Amino acid sequence: MPATEFRTEDWADYRMDYAHPHREIEPLEREIAVVQKALEALHEASALPHTRYDHDLMLAHRRAAAELFEIPWTAISPRMGRLLYAVNAIARPENMIAAGVFCGFTFISNAGAAVGPGACYQAKNLIGIEIDPDSAALAERNVRRIDPTGAARIVAADAVPFVADFPDPVNLLYLDADGDSTTGKGVYLDILEGCYDDMPPGSLVLAHNSVNCAGMLRRYLAFVRDPAHFRASVNVIFDPEGLEVSVK
Repeated sequence: MPATEFRTEDWADYRMDYAHPHREIEPLEREIAVVQKALEALHEASALPHTRYDHDLMLAHRRAAAELFEIPWTAISPRMGRLLYAVNAIARPENMIAAGVFCGFTFISNAGAAVGPGACYQAKNLIGIEIDPDSAALAERNVRRIDPTGAARIVAADAVPFVADFPDPVNLLYLDADGDSTTGKGVYLDILEGCYDDMPPGSLVLAHNSVNCAGMLRRYLAFVRDPAHFRASVNVIFDPEGLEVSVK
């Protein structure tokens, strides 16, 4: 399976202010069009069954996060936030785990398709894992403001043993964690290997920083691009961070 890539011409120039994640970078119509083309690339690679999602629900989700979340900073651009929401809204994972969620914004970008004002389906488990206890507490406070039911939750834990011990199939795994000073983003592979055998066919893995941390992710990218492990993997490059989307 050759590695597949979706890249926009403006990916390197599309830059956000990390301290103001909801500040408009481009017209909304342009954002929607770019993300739609990325979804079409994922569909063509058989990573997604279709490309349809509710744009109004996505904006309702975005407004809630902007109004209710305390976000010290984030590298999740508006394009990336829309893509994460759309992938979850389309795939509708029963069990979604996000590893490395900091203040919870990356987590709700995924989980917002199943809880809060942007919900379009009901999930069984929506779990965000954050190893730093203070960040995990902030993320949990943020998530509770959008989802008072507790369906979505944050766990202060090391993602590697957590996913290995998770009792249910993992239908979507989002990776944005950091290991120690030697492994860095290379910990993605350790996390994935912990639950790989419990991921049924059609499960998705979304790995943030596939561009700006590609060096640290060499082993991870080689693993997900190997047809012995995943039937398709697409590197979506429409901002300087990137997202590798792999389907088992």
